[in-house]
Amino acid sequence: MGNNNNPTRERVIHAVLESRAAKDGSRTFLYFKDQEYSFADVNQAADRVACGLQKIGIKKGDKVSIMLDNCPEYLFTWFGISKLGAVEVPVNTAHKGDLLAYMLNLSDANMMVLDSQYLDRIEPILNEVPGLKYIVVFNSEGKQVPGYDRVVVEWAEVINNDGSYRKEEVFWSDPFIIMFTSGTTGPSKGSLMPHNYGLYMADICREAVEYSEKDCLYNVLPLFHGNAQVLSTLPALLSGARMVLGEKFSASRFWEDVRKFNCTEFNYIGGIVPILYKAEPRPDDADNPLRIMFGAGAPMELFEPFQKRFGVRLIEGYGMTEIGIPLVNTLKNNRPGTCGQIYPGYSLRVVDDNGFEVGPNTPGELLIRPSKPYSMMLEYYKMPEKTVDAWKDLWFHTGDYLRYDENGYFYFIDRKKDALRRRGENISSFEVETTINSHPAVMESAAVAVKSPMGEDEVMVCLSLKPGRTLRAEDLIDFCSEKMAYFMVPRYLRFMEELPKTPTQRVLKHQLRQEGVTGDTWDMEKAGYKVRR
Repeated sequence: MGNNNNPTRERVIHAVLESRAAKDGSRTFLYFKDQEYSFADVNQAADRVACGLQKIGIKKGDKVSIMLDNCPEYLFTWFGISKLGAVEVPVNTAHKGDLLAYMLNLSDANMMVLDSQYLDRIEPILNEVPGLKYIVVFNSEGKQVPGYDRVVVEWAEVINNDGSYRKEEVFWSDPFIIMFTSGTTGPSKGSLMPHNYGLYMADICREAVEYSEKDCLYNVLPLFHGNAQVLSTLPALLSGARMVLGEKFSASRFWEDVRKFNCTEFNYIGGIVPILYKAEPRPDDADNPLRIMFGAGAPMELFEPFQKRFGVRLIEGYGMTEIGIPLVNTLKNNRPGTCGQIYPGYSLRVVDDNGFEVGPNTPGELLIRPSKPYSMMLEYYKMPEKTVDAWKDLWFHTGDYLRYDENGYFYFIDRKKDALRRRGENISSFEVETTINSHPAVMESAAVAVKSPMGEDEVMVCLSLKPGRTLRAEDLIDFCSEKMAYFMVPRYLRFMEELPKTPTQRVLKHQLRQEGVTGDTWDMEKAGYKVRR
């Protein structure tokens, strides 16, 4: 698997599933709650989804948005979309309002598969998304679906078939997904990814930590993120390993599930390591089958005590949506506190702000160039200027500052750009500011990251009000809760007479970040305010 004779046709996502089903059809691939699915079960379910969607009218190149919580049906839909050569558009289930409409319109989504609990998210924006022709409602349980001016189909009707569908020619260069990345100086961008990108990321992951058929991956990160798809599901599939799909991460259930299903591997985001470490120590903490935790952003000071306490190895790399994982530690070559070394298939440069290369131990922006075909983003969908800008001088500019040592190990320093990362979610400062600036009392705002004890960011908004206006912090947070995903709602608010500016009237965000939480900053947690989800 992975070293195919005809990669252009066989290194596509559903072809790997079909190959695995033909080879190991009866073996268990997926666990979800008390349900088990073999490789053949998953493939047959995906066939039925492909058949059902094709009957509705989905064809190669169509964009199908998915707004589901973690469940096997998400995977069946993902693989079914792939079989038709259509393009998945995963949507964070917390999104709503203008941002949700923007994502559906930018992606040209003409179908949406969503859980009935999210119907209230889509109803208010239907007039703003005229291209959305079909809505598939999952988990309706007899709920009355309003009479949209769309074709509305129940999930049960979609999969009520024998799985026979008209096959499409799909190649490794064809897109399989549009992943949204945080906007920095503008709205979120949709990264259009080819099939081989997903499989190349899976190859890097499984080779770094040496997966085999004996492994079982614990997958509780949301499937609407690339991590759960290309760094957990696809590596398990390529390796012939088992996978446990959880509804969401739960610190109280984590070790219980790991022991119950005999899980050997888990992909983490930085904040998860301190959350698990904070739990009350138990004598049997190290008595678990987990051998590897693979991720990024764990606090360095926790590496050694965490590994010792739980008897597990932490292995980290560096990556981003557009480029995959160009830097990675491995099981055999692991240096804690670093992002690892360059992975074969990438060329790197570290440059100063004028584009000149810098030497060892000097911070600079990381630039990337692939040597393998279709191993990175194809483009920012419908944003040609942004695509060209990212690739200036024919190098992809990551916008991140790193340094490397004399042995070729890389160290992450900071983000050059203004994106924030909170609880595993990428947040666009631009989109937070746009929402807050729409409040009638607000003159202007600046969203910046404040370091969290969890190793990621908290959102802080510094703002000034229009002359003569007053605004309670709680009222602004209520306003935000109605218009943005819960994880975007700022924890900190700092009301200022005016924001610090450059002579050209650009907000000095680095100054606001440096000042951080001041004595006059309102803190949601200290105020005891709870965000509505």
